[in-house]
Amino acid sequence: MTTSRLAMTAILASLLFVSAPVFASGTDDSIEASAKQSYVFKTYLKGDDITIQSREGVVTLAGTVAEESHKSLAQEYVASLPGVKSVDNNLKEKGEIPAEHSDAWLIAKVKATLFFHRNVKATKTEVLAKNGTVTLRGKASSMAQKDLTTEYAKDVEGVKIVKNEMKTSKAVLKPGETTMGEKMDAVSETIDDASVTALVRSTLLYHRSTSALKTTVETKDGVVSLGGTAKNAAEKDLATKLVSDVYGVNKVINNMTVK
Repeated sequence: MTTSRLAMTAILASLLFVSAPVFASGTDDSIEASAKQSYVFKTYLKGDDITIQSREGVVTLAGTVAEESHKSLAQEYVASLPGVKSVDNNLKEKGEIPAEHSDAWLIAKVKATLFFHRNVKATKTEVLAKNGTVTLRGKASSMAQKDLTTEYAKDVEGVKIVKNEMKTSKAVLKPGETTMGEKMDAVSETIDDASVTALVRSTLLYHRSTSALKTTVETKDGVVSLGGTAKNAAEKDLATKLVSDVYGVNKVINNMTVK
């Protein structure tokens, strides 16, 4: 009896030893595949050269990206995936890196901030900067959208003054034509939860008013739950407002506590 028990123990031990690496390998493959098929990588990072390697949940990012915001977004996304224990971000920016607080640096910050929000036209907004003064040009679909673009730009670190020279369009929608907001709502349905989480985290980081917030972010079917602490009720409400305007967010549940 004792011999058979020892034999059975040895068999179970060998099975566990073999199955653990197999399980880890399956998780690693899932992490790498999820990243490549995600909304973030296929939309925001599609022009970047990024390789992803996962070993037992430790993910290494290597390659080149267009700008710093892409580097941080890639990390935020991968860190949101199930099974990821840590992220070693070795991504490099292409070309010359703008000096911190320079005009080029500020332009990149403003563009990145606008790009995460669905109710402004980031791709149709020209951003200029000189000594902390940001000038916005291009077209806005309404005065409300123009004002919102100004509000978001003002909340970027380093921005002192915003001059919004955007033109508002008065075009009338044709029968059957959808508004920009309706188009974005349709797109948001295809955004995976990990991408939404990454976009939300990046948004809170890039806005000056929320960059220091200690916030946890969880997303389930587009419903974002915020946790952590805020200095006051106004800061908590602002977090809700900013997150509500992120691509893919259907609803925000703000469970943050006020100090």
